[in-house]
Amino acid sequence: MRFSQVLGGITAALLVSGVPAAKIQKRQGTPPASSSVSSSEIPAPPASTEIPVPPPPASTEKPAPPAPTSSPEAPPPLPPPSSTEAPPPPPSSTAPAEPPTSTEAPAPPTPPPPSSTATSKPAPSGSSSTSKRPAISTTKKPAPPPSSTTSKATAPLATTQPAVPVETCKAHLLVDDFSQWENGENSLKGATSDDQTMNTTSTDGGILTFTPNNIDVSYIYEQFNCLDAIAHGYDSLSFNIKGPEAASVSIELQTVDNCSSTEYKSYYYTVNGMSGSLQTVNIPLNSWVDANLNGVVGVLWYGFSAGLTGTDNEWQLDNVQFLCADVPPPADPVPTATSATTTPPGTTSAPVPPPGTTITTTIYVTSTPTTTTRRPTTTTITRRPTTTRPIYPTDPPWWGDDPWWGDDPGWGGWPDSQSRSAEAAATATAVPEAPTNEEQIAARADSATCSHLLVDDWISQSRLTFLYYNALLKSSSDDGTMKSIVVRNNHVTITPTDTDSYFYTQMGCIDARAYGGISLRITAAAGTTFDVQLSSTKGKCGTEQTSDVVLSSKQLGWTFNGQEKLYSIPFSKFEGLDLTKFEMLYISNLRKAVTFGPVALYCGDEVDEYVAPKVVEPTEPTETVPAPPSKATTLVIDKFGNKDTNALNQWHGADEGMTLTFKKNTMTLKTNDSDLMWVTQVAETCRDLSEFDGSYLHIAYTGSNLFTVSMQQHNEKCNNDIYPYPETWDSLEAQRYATETDIYIPLSHFNVDRTRAIGFAFKGFYSTTPTVFSKVEIVPSVPEDFEVPEKLPSGKFIFSCKRPNSFAFAIDDGDPVFAQQVMKTIDDAGITVTFFTVGAPLRDPTTNLSAIYNEMAAKGHQIALHSYTHPPMEGLPDEAAIDWEYTNDIEAVKETFNGLTPKYFRPPFGTEGARMRQRLAALIDEPYIVQWSVDVEDWLWAESKTPEKQLEAFKRDVAAGGDIVVMHYLYNSTVSYLKQFIEIAKATGKQLMRVDQCLMDPNAPPLPGEEK
Repeated sequence: MRFSQVLGGITAALLVSGVPAAKIQKRQGTPPASSSVSSSEIPAPPASTEIPVPPPPASTEKPAPPAPTSSPEAPPPLPPPSSTEAPPPPPSSTAPAEPPTSTEAPAPPTPPPPSSTATSKPAPSGSSSTSKRPAISTTKKPAPPPSSTTSKATAPLATTQPAVPVETCKAHLLVDDFSQWENGENSLKGATSDDQTMNTTSTDGGILTFTPNNIDVSYIYEQFNCLDAIAHGYDSLSFNIKGPEAASVSIELQTVDNCSSTEYKSYYYTVNGMSGSLQTVNIPLNSWVDANLNGVVGVLWYGFSAGLTGTDNEWQLDNVQFLCADVPPPADPVPTATSATTTPPGTTSAPVPPPGTTITTTIYVTSTPTTTTRRPTTTTITRRPTTTRPIYPTDPPWWGDDPWWGDDPGWGGWPDSQSRSAEAAATATAVPEAPTNEEQIAARADSATCSHLLVDDWISQSRLTFLYYNALLKSSSDDGTMKSIVVRNNHVTITPTDTDSYFYTQMGCIDARAYGGISLRITAAAGTTFDVQLSSTKGKCGTEQTSDVVLSSKQLGWTFNGQEKLYSIPFSKFEGLDLTKFEMLYISNLRKAVTFGPVALYCGDEVDEYVAPKVVEPTEPTETVPAPPSKATTLVIDKFGNKDTNALNQWHGADEGMTLTFKKNTMTLKTNDSDLMWVTQVAETCRDLSEFDGSYLHIAYTGSNLFTVSMQQHNEKCNNDIYPYPETWDSLEAQRYATETDIYIPLSHFNVDRTRAIGFAFKGFYSTTPTVFSKVEIVPSVPEDFEVPEKLPSGKFIFSCKRPNSFAFAIDDGDPVFAQQVMKTIDDAGITVTFFTVGAPLRDPTTNLSAIYNEMAAKGHQIALHSYTHPPMEGLPDEAAIDWEYTNDIEAVKETFNGLTPKYFRPPFGTEGARMRQRLAALIDEPYIVQWSVDVEDWLWAESKTPEKQLEAFKRDVAAGGDIVVMHYLYNSTVSYLKQFIEIAKATGKQLMRVDQCLMDPNAPPLPGEEK
C-alpha cells in the first residue's frame, strides 16, 4: 500500500508497509480447495519479503468445465452486406439515430476515459454504446464516433440466426489468420475489413501488415455470428500484434443482449506501451466490464497511436482467437524465415509470424477509481497543487506494463551529477517549523557564465510519479488527471484522459532573467495541439498566488508530424510574466498522447537543448572457474507433476498474484511483480543439506532467466511458530549461472546455514516474459563445458536481532508534523531507535526532514538508508538504474549528516532480490539489508474504524518472538500508540536499542554501561 502525504506544502509520497511481519504462517494439515486466479487481477502492492506458505494460495489453473460432447463449431457466416454506404452519425447524444441506409459498421467510438493511471483499463461500468449490428463491407470512411449514450439503429439484420449450440470448447477458436483478407472473410466465415481507412494493407508473409491513415479514422474489424463465450468456455481474446514502440491501440468488443437482437453494444479497452516487436496480447473477456459475454458478435481495433519516435507507423495483426479456458494459452510468436503458415496447438489454424524479436505482453486491469481535483482556471491560482492520488502499484506494477514500459522501464540515463542542481540549494529552517519562504535562485551575472538550468531529465519513474519531484526537487505532477505517465530513456509520455487533463512542473520562484526560454524535445502526432502556461509568483516568494500567461501550441508556431523535434518556449512571447519570480510550466488542453524530452532553461536568445548523458552500466567480475564434481548423489526436489506438492511430497506454491500453469510435468510461471515468489520446500521444518556441499542446484527451464534464486534458512529452533520464519536467505542472480536451458548454482554460493534448509525460492522477477520450469534437483556434477561464475557479495539479510534479549524499533519515513511527538515519546522512554529515510526529500528544504533527522541523530538515534526515490529496487530494469538510486541516496545522506555513510538499508516495500543486494554490496562494504519481524500494520488499521488493531498486530508478532519493528509516523493513531508499543516491548524483559546495536555491529555505539 502506498500513501501520499503533504509535507511542508508539497506532495511527498511515503511508504506504508502492506504486509504482516516477515514470516511463514503455520502449515495447515489439509490445503483448502484451490480457486481460479485471473491473469488480469493485479497483485497486491509489494511491501514484504514474506514467503508464501502452505496451504498454497489460490491456484492459477481454471476449474475444469464439463466434459465436452463434441468440438466447438464456428458460428455460421454472416449474410453479405446489402449496401456499401456509410450510416450517418446520430443527430444528438441522447436522441435515437435516424435509421441507417446501410448495414455498414459504425466508426469506432472514442473509448470513455479510464478511471486511473493504469496501463490498460476497461471503460467504467456502463460505458457503452448501442448500435445496429450490420454485416460490414464498405469503401467509405467511417462516420464520426457516436456518443457514449445509447443510440438506436432500427434497420434489421439481413439475416438473424440463433446462437451457436452450447458445447464446451476443446480448443481455442480461431477468429482470423488473415489468409482470406483479400476476400473480406475471416476464419469464421464472417466479415473482416479496414473499410479502406488504412493507408496500406498487406498480407505478405501470412500476417496482416498495415499503416494507419489517422488515429481518429483508421480501424480493423472482425464480425461473426453470435457467440456464447461463457457457454462454450472461452474466457479471453488473444491476438498477435506489432505496433510502434510506446504506441497504444484500443479494442472494441461488440455484444448483443440476446442472439436474436438486431442491435449491439460496444465496450472499450485500451492497451498502451507497445514493445515495437511482435507480441501476444491476451485480454480476459471480463475486462470489458458489463459486456454480455453470452452474445459476442464482433471485435474492432482502432486508435492506433504514434510511437515513441514517431517515425515508425507500421502495425501488424495476426492469429486472432478466443481462448478456451481449459486449454493452455497459445505460445509466443516464433521468429521464422518462412512465410508459410502453421497450426499452433489447440487451434484450427494460425500463421507463423515473420522474423523478428518477440515479446509477450500481459494486460492487467484495475477499476480502482482515482480522485481527481481540477486546477482552478482563474488567473490567480494555487501555486503548488497537492492533490493526493493513488500511486504504483495501485496501478499495474512498475515494469509489467505501462507505466513501467514492459521489460525496459524507468531508467533513462545519468544526470550531470549525482546530486540535484546547485542552483536549487536552500537552507531548511529549524525543527519544528517548516519553512514558509524559499530561497530564490540567483540570476546569472551574464550570459557568458550562464549554463542550462535543468528542470527535468525524466530519469526516474518513482521520482516523478511516487515522490512527485522534478530534477530540481520541486513539485511536478498531473494530480491524477492523466490516463498514464510513463518515464523512459530521458523522456516522459503523458496520455490525457480528456481535455481536463493537465501536467505541471515547478521551478520554485527563480530569477530567470538570464534565460531566454525553455527548450525541450517533443513527439506528437500530426494535428496535436495543447496549451502552454507559464506562471510567476505574485508578491513575495513562497506566497500562494501566481500570475499566469497562456499560449496555445499554434500561437507558439508549433506543428507536429509524429517525429521528435526540438522546440522552444521563448519568454519574450509571454507578455506580463515576471521573470524575477518564475514559478511554473503548466501543460493543458491535450487531446492526444505527447512525449517530452529533457526540459531546461537555455541562456540568452539562442535556443539550446540539454542533452542527457548516456547510460553507463556498472561492471562486475567476469571470472569463471571449472565446476568440480561432488561425491553426493542426486536429490530430485521438483518435477512439477502436481500443483500442490513436489517430488519430495513437500509443499510448493506461490504468492497470490503469480500466474502458474501446470502441464505435462512443467510449470509456466508469469508475474509482473518483483516482490512475489514461488517456493518449493525440502522439509516441513529443517533439512540438513550439508551432505550435498560440493554439489549444484540444477534448474531445467526455458524462457526468461531474469529472476532470483534463493535458498532459505530456518530459525535456530527449526520452529515454524517462532519468528522469523525463515530466519534469512541468500539470493543469487539466475542469469549469471544460466545457459539457454539450464541453471547450475553451487550450493556453496548460498551464504546460509545449509544444515537448516527449508527450501528454494524463485523470486525477484523483472521481466514479464514467462519461464517454464521442468525440474529442480541437486546434482553432483555439471556439463564439462560449464564454468561457474564468481560468487558476488550480497550483504547480510536481516529479520531479527542477534544480541540476546534485544529489541529494536526500526522506523520508516513519516510526516514531520508528528516528528516532535515521536521524539518526545522516545526520549521519555529512554531508548534509542533506527530511522530509515528516503534520500530525495532530505534535499528538499520544504520537507524540513534534514533538520528533523539531524536532531534525531544528535540524540543518538541511528540514521539508515531507504533508497533515493523509493522504487521497488529489484523491479528496476537494469543495474544502472539500481546504482542511480543507491548513489544518490548515499550522497544525500552524506550531505545531510556531515559525511555519514550508513551500512544499513531497508528495501522499499521490502522488495529484495539478487541484483539489488549485489549492487549495494558493490557500493558499500558488507552492508546490512534490514527487513522486520514485527509489523504494527499501520498501513491497514491506522485510518480504519478500528485503529486499535495496530496494538493487536504488535502484540501478536512480539509474542511470536519478533524483535525488529517496521512502522511509520504517518498517522496520529500510530504515533499515539507508540508509547504502548514501547511498554509492550519492555514488558518482554528485552532491552530496547538501535538496529546496529541489536545486531552486535562492532561499529555501533556501546550500550549504556558497556565499553566500546
